[in-house]
Amino acid sequence: MGSDGATETGRPLSRMFAVRRWAIWALPARLLGPVLLVEVTSVALIVLGLAGHAGPTPAQLQIAGVLCLLGIAHTEVAVGVERVRRRVTDGNHVDLSSVWTFAAAVALPPSYAALVAVIVHCHLWWRAWRLRVPLYKQTFTSATVVLACIASATVLQHSGGGTEIGSNHQLWALGLALLAYTTVNSCLVAGAIAVSSPEANLTKVFAPWDENVLEIATLCLGALAAIALGVNPWLVLLVLPPLLVLHRAVLVRQLEEAASTDGKTGLLNAAAWHAQAERALRRASRHDGAKGVLVLDLDHFKSVNDTYGHLAGDQVLAAVAAALRTEVRDRDLVGRFGGEEFVVLLGGLEGSGTAELEAVGERIRRRVANLRVEIPTPDGPLTVAGLTVSVGAALSPTEGADLRTLLQIADAALYTAKRAGRNVVRMGLAVPAQHTTQHAGRLPTAAGEPPAAAG
Repeated sequence: MGSDGATETGRPLSRMFAVRRWAIWALPARLLGPVLLVEVTSVALIVLGLAGHAGPTPAQLQIAGVLCLLGIAHTEVAVGVERVRRRVTDGNHVDLSSVWTFAAAVALPPSYAALVAVIVHCHLWWRAWRLRVPLYKQTFTSATVVLACIASATVLQHSGGGTEIGSNHQLWALGLALLAYTTVNSCLVAGAIAVSSPEANLTKVFAPWDENVLEIATLCLGALAAIALGVNPWLVLLVLPPLLVLHRAVLVRQLEEAASTDGKTGLLNAAAWHAQAERALRRASRHDGAKGVLVLDLDHFKSVNDTYGHLAGDQVLAAVAAALRTEVRDRDLVGRFGGEEFVVLLGGLEGSGTAELEAVGERIRRRVANLRVEIPTPDGPLTVAGLTVSVGAALSPTEGADLRTLLQIADAALYTAKRAGRNVVRMGLAVPAQHTTQHAGRLPTAAGEPPAAAG
């Protein structure tokens, strides 16, 4: 859906009103219906609430105006940081505007709180997101926030505290309102993600735990802002400095995550995997069970790039990475070493660990062999199939594990798998580290330099 000539589509403003050309109609039918239902419901509740209300008091109009101005001022001050955050993050995005929308839910009747949310989110999209977020996505996001505001404001309205800014809301009522806000908002967004990708893991459709903690912290600031408005409206300005510091702190964390992630696959890059794997081995004890390393290399990957092009090759790498993540546990470390080579550190293996390590390698090998990667092209979808992967495995002793030795053993086993005809799993022999230097050149250095591909 276009918005003006400066949007990501580059289309003129007049085309915004060409309803048939709106991007929302390109959504799958299973997603289009729920999205429109959420949006229509939010609009209907606002209209019904306004129609059934006697009208805002001067105090309520003043509060709504102050919160809108603060939300706009917050966006203007933090717009640069917010644009960077949007560029470096995917999926659910906590924008910190909940400070003002939840404050409105605490201080105002449901419909007026919803209107504050609409104004704050419209300005936020226009100033920070419109180049990267289509208007139909922002409309849905705003609708979920509207419903969250209405839900939390309704909870407070029926908790005995009323809706006036000076109302004496009990702590339990504020906690219940906070829970209602985050539940409605998170579940609606997660539901849309789940519907758009029916095979998505339900643990992945919700934001990571640290993002949820950030959202709760933001809502707590919103509650404090509402209370400050009731005591002295000027006190609410004290919310802005910690909010801007929080913006910066979150950006630093997200930049650190982006620096440790491989851009093509979303896995850990070589340096980050190496550092985290070394820490995991140092923390390991005899009670943690055996640990193992798998080094995997796509067979004849160069032919994929030569036949279908490098963009298709990148999509194949992403599909293989997703398949690999599916076959291991969340706590296992999965990384891309560069080229078409991947590596996994598995912990807590049962018994000696040999049988389970081989079983995981075999599951990955079979899943990759069954992959069919659909790639859109101007001439129609293209299917890449017939992929295979060779796997080398090495098992760590319960004590004294050395990552470099493990990688050398697994790497030597990978070469054995290649010589055996590829598309096989081979266990490495646990030989001393000083005797396993033949293939050390393919391993990442301490600085995380990527290895050369085996082919």
